Amino acid sequence: MSAGNFLVRTCSAGVSPAVFPTPGCAKKPAGRRRYENIAFLWKLDKFHFATRIRRQRCTVGSLLSIILTLIITCLTSACGKRGGEKIVVGSKNFTEQIVLAELFAQQVEAHSALRVERRLNLGGTFICHDALVSGKIDLYPEYTGTALTAILNDPVQNAPSEVFRRVQEEYRARFNVEVMPPLGFNNTFAMIVRGDDADKLHLRTISDVAPYAAKWRAGFGYEFMERPDGYRGWVAAYGLHFTGAPRILDLGLLYRALEDKQVDLVAGNSTDGVIASLHMVALEDDRHYFPPYEAVPLVRRATLEKHPDVRDAIGALAGKISVDEMRLMNYAVDGEHRDPADVVGAFRKAKGL
Repeated sequence: MSAGNFLVRTCSAGVSPAVFPTPGCAKKPAGRRRYENIAFLWKLDKFHFATRIRRQRCTVGSLLSIILTLIITCLTSACGKRGGEKIVVGSKNFTEQIVLAELFAQQVEAHSALRVERRLNLGGTFICHDALVSGKIDLYPEYTGTALTAILNDPVQNAPSEVFRRVQEEYRARFNVEVMPPLGFNNTFAMIVRGDDADKLHLRTISDVAPYAAKWRAGFGYEFMERPDGYRGWVAAYGLHFTGAPRILDLGLLYRALEDKQVDLVAGNSTDGVIASLHMVALEDDRHYFPPYEAVPLVRRATLEKHPDVRDAIGALAGKISVDEMRLMNYAVDGEHRDPADVVGAFRKAKGL
């Protein structure tokens, strides 16, 4: 399960200085020479430092002073540069995933000298999983229930600790991927209806929908229709029969379709920030069909071995995000149209990360 496309950003905070070679000096001709309006120009990345020397006798002391100034300027400029090594953070194609991936990226940038490339909005679970295992990305956010059923093809389990243990062990053994500790919130599937319908028909649970389903149109994302913990098992567990086949909708259009009455029920995420603002209602999963979907970072073990700072940076996020905090961040992006990087930056500052 899992934020429009966003441009790659490079942060230079908290990095070690790179080492630049001292610029060579041309051989001095013998004898005295006067330098008239000569500019010594040294190119430092995108900046230029120039020293104009007035007409004067060139002495060893003045040359050493100029060279020393250039070296100091070079090293000062280098302090903002990251090393040559990089890691790649990926995400699925919905807001929360983009927010979490940006959080991972900022954490690594703040606590290591690595450059971080962001490859966000890649697609669904299987695309991100394949990119991780093949080494195209180094880490991305996932959900334990999704990993259990969609990737491992295990039957649904309801105990969060058992699901986490199973996923962690199998990902290490099968994919050489580390499932790091949960971030602190569970983002389960949520069956969403319009608030007016919930009020009028007294809808509180998914079971309450059964008497009306035959006259209702449902809308779901492609992945929900295909995954083992998705549509087929869900309608069987609740005995639901909708009017015609469900509409397959892009995840970004689900709530618009519901609001415009193109459909009467959609499968969203429990942490979606716009649910309350659009006066919609998430129905209770009263038959406990869905497994726990604790948000976790998935990181290639080869990356952790090569860059131990990544483990420390990402590990510091364990248990730091509540359901309400995640919902607020999602709403800041979806409802207030704020830049995910700014939203994440404010969250990290508030949490002292």
